[in-house]
Amino acid sequence: MINWDRLFLKKGKSIPRWVIFMLDLLICTFSLALSYLLRYNFHFNEMFEKEQNIMTSLVILLFFRVIAFYITQTYAGIIRYTSSQDAVRIALAVVSSSMVMLVLNLVYQYYTQISILPNSVIIIDMFITVMIMASVRLGYKLIFQQVKNASISRTNVIIYGAGQLGMITKRTLDHDHNLSYKVVGFLENDRSKVNKYLEGVKIYHEDELDNLLSKGNTQQVIISIQNFTIEAKRNVIEICLDHNVKVLSVPPVNKWINGELNIKQIKNVKIEDLLGRDAIELDNELVNQELRNKVILVTGAAGSIGSEISRQLMSLQPDLLIMVDQAETPLYELEYEFKNDIKFENIRHAVFVVGDIRNENTMREVFRKYKPSKVFHAAAYKHVPLMEANPAEALKNNVLGTRNLADLSVEFGVNKFVMISTDKAVNPTNVMGASKRIAEIYVQSLNRYLKNKSPQNHTRFITTRFGNVLGSNGSVIPLFKKQIENGGPVTITHQDITRYFMTIPEACQLVLEAGAMGKGGEIFIFDMGEPVRIVDLAKKMVKLSGLELEKDIHITYTGLRPGEKIQEELLNDSENTMATHHPKILIAKVREYTYEQVNDQINDIIITAHTNINDEDVVRHMKQLVPEFLSNNSVFSVLDEI
Repeated sequence: MINWDRLFLKKGKSIPRWVIFMLDLLICTFSLALSYLLRYNFHFNEMFEKEQNIMTSLVILLFFRVIAFYITQTYAGIIRYTSSQDAVRIALAVVSSSMVMLVLNLVYQYYTQISILPNSVIIIDMFITVMIMASVRLGYKLIFQQVKNASISRTNVIIYGAGQLGMITKRTLDHDHNLSYKVVGFLENDRSKVNKYLEGVKIYHEDELDNLLSKGNTQQVIISIQNFTIEAKRNVIEICLDHNVKVLSVPPVNKWINGELNIKQIKNVKIEDLLGRDAIELDNELVNQELRNKVILVTGAAGSIGSEISRQLMSLQPDLLIMVDQAETPLYELEYEFKNDIKFENIRHAVFVVGDIRNENTMREVFRKYKPSKVFHAAAYKHVPLMEANPAEALKNNVLGTRNLADLSVEFGVNKFVMISTDKAVNPTNVMGASKRIAEIYVQSLNRYLKNKSPQNHTRFITTRFGNVLGSNGSVIPLFKKQIENGGPVTITHQDITRYFMTIPEACQLVLEAGAMGKGGEIFIFDMGEPVRIVDLAKKMVKLSGLELEKDIHITYTGLRPGEKIQEELLNDSENTMATHHPKILIAKVREYTYEQVNDQINDIIITAHTNINDEDVVRHMKQLVPEFLSNNSVFSVLDEI
C-alpha cells in the first residue's frame, strides 16, 4: 500500500530536478504522439503509412524542448508551490521551441518540398504540451495540499473585507509554506456582495460576525480594510475578544515589502486600536504659519513626547530645529532616525544638542548660538514613585529647569514658550505632580508680569495639560507588554484605578495646535475622552496576545504606589474652562499668582533643594506654594496633618 504522507511530505523534501526534467520530456513524447493521432483521427494505419519520420521529428522536437527548458528553468521550481509564474515559464518554453520547430519545418519544406512533420501537428502538440505540463504540476500541488491538510491542524480564519485587499490577504495565507491557515469566510458591509463567493469562500454581512464566532470554529479574524473608522474597528475587536478569538490586521499598502504582502507583516492588533480615536482635524494653515521657517527649540527631544513633537515639527520645514536632551543614547538614536528616514530630507536644518536644562550656562549658550523664536519644553522627570523618593531632584529638573528656560526665553526674545504639563498637576497627590504645578505657576505669573510691562511685545508663555499617552516611556502599556511576553503576572496597583489615555501623535498634534492659537498665559487642556480602568486594559492586552486570563496569564494587585492616585483629574475643583475653536482643546481658568511672590517662593524652594538633605523640608516648601497638594499613600502625608 502506498504511504501518501511519506510520498508527499517526507521531511519537506522536493522532487529532484532531474526527475522533473525527465517527466517533462516524457510529457513531450506523449503529447507529440497524441498530436499525430488527433491529426489522423486515430487512424493508425493511415498515420504510419503517410508519416515516415515520426521518430526523427520526435528527436528534433525534444532537442529544441531541452534547450528551451534549460533556458527557462521550467524544472527548477518546487512543484508543490507551483504558481502562475511557473505556468508562464512553461508556456514560454513550449511556445518558443514549437515556433522554432515550425520555422525549421517551413524552411525544410521550402527547399525539399517535404515536411519533417505536419504543421498542424506542431500547433496541436504545442497546446497539448502546455496543458499537460501545467496540469501535472497543478495536480501534484492539489494532492500535496489535500494530503497535508489532512495531516496538520489548520487555523480557521475570517477576513474582514471582501475587496481587493481581502483577496490579496487570502492568497497570502494560501501561499503560506506551512499551510497553517484556512479562510472560512469573508465579512462585508456591502450587502450587494453578501452570500456571494470570493475564490470559493462565502461572503457574510458584518452583522453576522458575532453569530459566526459563537459557533466556535474560528480562531482568528484578520482586518484587511484600510479606511476603517476607529469606532467600527473597536467594535470588531471587542466582539472577537468576547469570543477569545485572536485579531490581526493587514498593514497599509505603503508598508508592504517590495510592494507585496508577506504573511509575517500580518500582525496582532494593538491596544492602541481599542483606545485610539478618529483622526484629529487640525488648523494646518494656522500651525504652518506659526512654525514654518522658524528657529524652534525642543527640550526633552529624545523622550516619547519630545521626539514625536520633533518629527511633526520637522515635517513643517522649520528654518532650524534644535533638539536638546541630556540622555545621550536616545538622542543619538533620534539623530540616526532623522538622518536615515527619507521623510526628513531637510535634516541639514536640524541640530542635536546634549545638554541639561538645569545647567543655566549650557542653556544660555544654546540660546545665544541659535536664537530660537519658539520653544517647546517637554523635558521633565515624570515617574511618580521615583520622584516621591527624590523630591529635591524633581524640583531641580521640573522647576529650576523650567525657570532657566523661561528666563532665557525672555532674555533672548523668544516669541512663544510652550510648556508641556500633566494632569497630575491638578490637585497633586505626589511630588512629581506638585513640581509640574509649580512650573505652571511660574510661567503663568511670568507671562502676566511681562504683559503688564509690555502688552504688545513680550514672550508669550503657554501651558498644555493632558493625561497618559499610549506607549510612552514608563507607561503601563509597555510594562504590561513586557510582563505578558515574560509569561506574567501582570501587576496592577489597584483594581479600581483609572487613567485617561491619548496616542502620542494625537497629543503632540494638539500641543502644536494649542501653541499656535495661544496668546499667552493660557493653560490648555485636551479632551482625553473617557477614563479607562487599568484592569480592563490589562485583560484586553492579554486577550489581544492570544492568551487566556487566569490560565496562561495571571493578574495580581500590588497596592497603590507612593503618591499614586486612583483617579486622575484634568481640572481643579475651583477651576472652570473656556471653549476654543477646536472641540478637543479647552482653556482652564486657574488661580492667579503674582510673579514677585512666586519668584521669591521658588527661590526658597530651590535653595532648600540644593542645600537641605531633609526631604520633608523640601516637600513642606512645595505644599506652601501649592496648598492643594495633599500627599497620598506617601511618607509626606504627615505634613498634611500639621
